[in-house]
Amino acid sequence: MDDDTLSRAFAALADPTRRDLVSRLTLGDATVGELAAPYAMSLQAVSKHITVLESAGLVTRRRDAQRRPVHLDAEVLGELTRWIDRHRIAAEARLTRLDALLHDPDFHGPDPHDPSSTDTPERTP
Repeated sequence: MDDDTLSRAFAALADPTRRDLVSRLTLGDATVGELAAPYAMSLQAVSKHITVLESAGLVTRRRDAQRRPVHLDAEVLGELTRWIDRHRIAAEARLTRLDALLHDPDFHGPDPHDPSSTDTPERTP
């Protein structure tokens, strides 16, 4: 997934109505009318939200006789999840290393009164 697609997907999901629409589509395909039913907004407003999700690659619309069901592209959600997980794992690893360092009885850290002291942790022999 390129940066532009990633940005469009996250921007689309920034809106709570669109997140709710995505949640509802995890249950299965639905028409705009079915998706609009619980909202106090026009079909046109819901359709605009769906257009944003569609341009972000999160949903597709297809023809099924006279119906145009909206379909969630779960693969795109998987790509977003993989991007988030990659960064979450890196952040957790950093915090785990910091926690281990802080609980090391031999760790004394840099001397704040010594200008030659670096920001890197030092151990006493």
